[in-house]
Amino acid sequence: MRPTPHRALATGVFTAVALIALSLPAIAAQPETSAAAACTPAQSVLNGGFESGTSPWTESPSGLVTSRTGQSAHSGSAFAWLDGTGRTHTDTLTQSVTVPGGCTTATLSFSLHVDTAETTSSTAYDKLTARVGSTTLATYSNLDRASGYVRETIDVSSYAGQTVNLAFTGTEDSSLQTSFVLDDIALDTSGTTTPPPADSVRTPAAPAYTVSLSSDSTGTVWNGHQSATFTNASATALGEVYLRLWDNYHGTCSAPPIKVSNVTGGTAGGLSVACTALKITLPAPLAQGQSATIGFDLGITVPDGADRFGHDGAFSLIGNALPVLAVRDGAGWHLDPYTNNGESFYSLAADFKVTLDHPSGLLVPATGASTDTPGSSGRTVTTATASKVRDFAWAAGPFSKISGTSPGGVPVNIYSVSGISSADAQSMLSTAKSAVDAHAGRFGAYPYGELDAVIDNNFWFGGMEYPGFVLDLVSTNALTHEIAHQWWYGIVGDDEYNTPWLDESFTDYATDLAQGKTGSGCWNSVSWASSAEKITNSMAYWDAHSSRYSTVVYGYGKCALHDLRRLIGDTAMAKLLKDYATAHWYGVSTTAEFKAAAQAATGTDLTSFWTQHRIDG
Repeated sequence: MRPTPHRALATGVFTAVALIALSLPAIAAQPETSAAAACTPAQSVLNGGFESGTSPWTESPSGLVTSRTGQSAHSGSAFAWLDGTGRTHTDTLTQSVTVPGGCTTATLSFSLHVDTAETTSSTAYDKLTARVGSTTLATYSNLDRASGYVRETIDVSSYAGQTVNLAFTGTEDSSLQTSFVLDDIALDTSGTTTPPPADSVRTPAAPAYTVSLSSDSTGTVWNGHQSATFTNASATALGEVYLRLWDNYHGTCSAPPIKVSNVTGGTAGGLSVACTALKITLPAPLAQGQSATIGFDLGITVPDGADRFGHDGAFSLIGNALPVLAVRDGAGWHLDPYTNNGESFYSLAADFKVTLDHPSGLLVPATGASTDTPGSSGRTVTTATASKVRDFAWAAGPFSKISGTSPGGVPVNIYSVSGISSADAQSMLSTAKSAVDAHAGRFGAYPYGELDAVIDNNFWFGGMEYPGFVLDLVSTNALTHEIAHQWWYGIVGDDEYNTPWLDESFTDYATDLAQGKTGSGCWNSVSWASSAEKITNSMAYWDAHSSRYSTVVYGYGKCALHDLRRLIGDTAMAKLLKDYATAHWYGVSTTAEFKAAAQAATGTDLTSFWTQHRIDG
């Protein structure tokens, strides 16, 4: 993803997270040698939606948990309304919670609406604090006003194994009310800190997904069926799998935009990790080499908004909506939380056959090679087939489409929303054709047949990559970047949550090369914010230090790669990346593997280089 300044609505999220007083270390790579006990994801907060009354919450004064008029719930009918009196006042809402031990990730999340009569844009007169024990996790104020709810997410992993008091305290000064309205409070745990499985093999392997969906008249509601066939590649038996329902981040647990029902081939458990993970217990554990198939009915409702999952008026963007299998490797099950600051999408290369039945007036660009056939009256069936891709995305709307073929023979399609000029569309087509060939020349031939790009200048995030399918603004730099992602994460995969530099730093470096930029002197401007800040930090760290994410992972990361090129030489660096991509084609890259490959490419000892550039692992 190519970041741009975030939406005003999201400002409170990132401001608050930046205020976290906890020390949040990067998640280190786990050793891959001994046997593991699995972490069972759990929900620690009880009655987080307040639909069961006040218990087990303690409120002071009484009446904070309510459904009275004046404010509304994020979901259901009840909510907690702190302050809103317009006089000197303090409200407190608390609950004792136990954060299970043995899990790497513990995430506090809640929906917050700040409604204020204060007119200042600079002074925080009224405040809400979120605390665990005596530690202030985040502070909000009248400056975080928003027209609706904002979903706040805070890492509390350091409290694993402890019973602590979770408290929200609202304080007002003597005039002009500020209401702090809370709903859907959750504390999800996932992952494992226990010793890892007996081997480091990534499984379930060779996933194959078959999907058949039909849309409503607008392309914003899709219903149908999905199945997934997979093989256990590990010597450790596979007794369960997890589906990642990533886009449930964009809704609520009571009204999720991604709904899975009528599961076959296993028994569905409860949703966890803020309803983005669904455990399915298999009828019997799969031994190494054995295969199984699960199936389920699937419903998708696309929310409003020009997002990687959302609709911008008549144009629906549908990324990460299809459930995909989570990965179990040497660190156990990867059940990381969704991040809106970057990506969490660690998945193995898979085959997809997706049939999309939709009104004929909608064009449906998608991952893979697509064919259209007539459906029932006024409808078209688009069948998209993709091999060895990590995800599947599509869009639906009355797009304007232009097409061309790169000099290297790659078909390229540009789909534009209304408001994009024909000149801008042609410019993006030219950029895409040039970029796909430039990257292919450096890293290996583009394997996915056609390349679709959806252009919309309302995207708040700049651009977003999917296999054979990207979302972008009218921006030569951003589109070149997203197309480079076809190699770095698309073809050469990585754990995007725990090692985001392996896709974003490499992609920005590739973008510089494609645009003839040498990165001369760019490392000279590096200034670290703290001793804990490193290029190789995880998204858990960057979500808590969001203002530094782009600077370090994109900027410092690509500058480090430019420095490595200058150290070992242009020819050696070009060969290193080409050979590394070939060796990890459709596989998964790790920091340790890249460092080993780089060291093998030069006679210079790189130990001090990694230390200087803060590349750990």
